[in-house]
Amino acid sequence: MRLPQRALTAAVAVSALALSVTGCSGDSSADGASTVRFGYISDYNGASLLAIADEQGLWKEEGLKPEYSTFTNGPLQIQALGSDNLDFGYIGPGAMWLPASGKAKVVAINTLARADRVIAQPGITSVKDLKGKKVGVPEGTSGAMALELALQKAGMSDKDIEKVPMDPSTIVSAFVSGQIDGAGLWYPLIDTVKEKKPKLNEVASTADFKDRAFPTAFVAPAKSDAKLNTKVVKVLQKANDWRAAHPDEAIDAAASLLKVDRAKVAADAANVETLSTADLVARTEDGTVDGWLDGLGAFFVDTGQLKKAPAADTYYEGDLYTKAYKK
Repeated sequence: MRLPQRALTAAVAVSALALSVTGCSGDSSADGASTVRFGYISDYNGASLLAIADEQGLWKEEGLKPEYSTFTNGPLQIQALGSDNLDFGYIGPGAMWLPASGKAKVVAINTLARADRVIAQPGITSVKDLKGKKVGVPEGTSGAMALELALQKAGMSDKDIEKVPMDPSTIVSAFVSGQIDGAGLWYPLIDTVKEKKPKLNEVASTADFKDRAFPTAFVAPAKSDAKLNTKVVKVLQKANDWRAAHPDEAIDAAASLLKVDRAKVAADAANVETLSTADLVARTEDGTVDGWLDGLGAFFVDTGQLKKAPAADTYYEGDLYTKAYKK
């Protein structure tokens, strides 16, 4: 079985240092607010709640001041959390194996995502057509998860392809230049590829797996301050409800933070299912969220990323999330 951790170690260590944010958690600004270093990925899932919290003044309500840093994927943020270069981050479902392995705590579920695809060069029309071909994949991410699921569904494994570990931006350039035949990737990066390769084929999608849930989440260090976590979760919950009530304005806010065309953010948001905070609390209390995470845990055991799937409540702070909403 492969262990994606090995492929990630060197790249993660270097990239996390390059992307780290200056300052220490708990530092106070001139107005007395505590600084919180928050990482995110430059897409609708990763940016929308942060943008809303800024525009609606939600951080100030909790006596917090955010410092944002962009990352290309979730594993890099987990590494930054572990090295005390970040206080909170955002991950997609493909990186959930890291909290499950004790590297971080999930403090809030964000959305259910269906943005991940396996893409192929024009002329390659199925996953089976990728047999023996070069396929780029950002190890340990939701792109890798989409590829693994697609291979399983096709009765194949990664031994049937020439898997090439790459970071997401390198996959974009390698696919456009024809250096790879396929890739496990996600929107909005796929839109970037389509600008140069409009006739690419999407040969698999996480949307094909109706029996599975793919939650995105916000994470904190494995050992962190429960009081600070509660304050941050309150901000995220208020922003989440505003997003649910104002979907068009949420897209505007995310586009402003990301500094990208609104149409691209809207297309990205179309791959996302948002839930109200009350719904997320109810699904936490009735065990639905644990079920989502348990499903991912079983998948990560199959791929070798986890030796054993832990109980979801060992890394999802469901009680904290519920109590923050009810206070």
